[in-house]
Amino acid sequence: MVNLEPFLYVRESEIEGKGLFTSVAIPEGSVFFEITGEIIDEAECVRREDEENNVYIFWNGDHYIDTFGSEKIMYINHNCNFSCYVYEGEEDRLYLQAARNIMPDEELTIDYGYEEIYDMCRCDQCKEKGSE
Repeated sequence: MVNLEPFLYVRESEIEGKGLFTSVAIPEGSVFFEITGEIIDEAECVRREDEENNVYIFWNGDHYIDTFGSEKIMYINHNCNFSCYVYEGEEDRLYLQAARNIMPDEELTIDYGYEEIYDMCRCDQCKEKGSE
């Protein structure tokens, strides 16, 4: 993994609220950022989602990782034409991996991967589906 965390920054997004951006080019396939947070169990995940409306929780196949309060990753937005994958590493580790070449000052996005997001999505792809 190449740690590009120092080159990632948060600013206003055209997608939603604030977003996560890169100040450097990131080549396709690069694993460049470790997703960290509090490790919680399924019951706590459900509680936080229901009671706190916490939408900043990632699943790595074994653990839930709550990134609420993180300086950067909690700002990554959804886009159906995403620029990054969430890559499952060893144990309780998750990483961002470039799904394609990413240019400097481009917003980093992922596919959140749950059905309700597509109803709320405002990306060009979803806008076209909605107009059909």
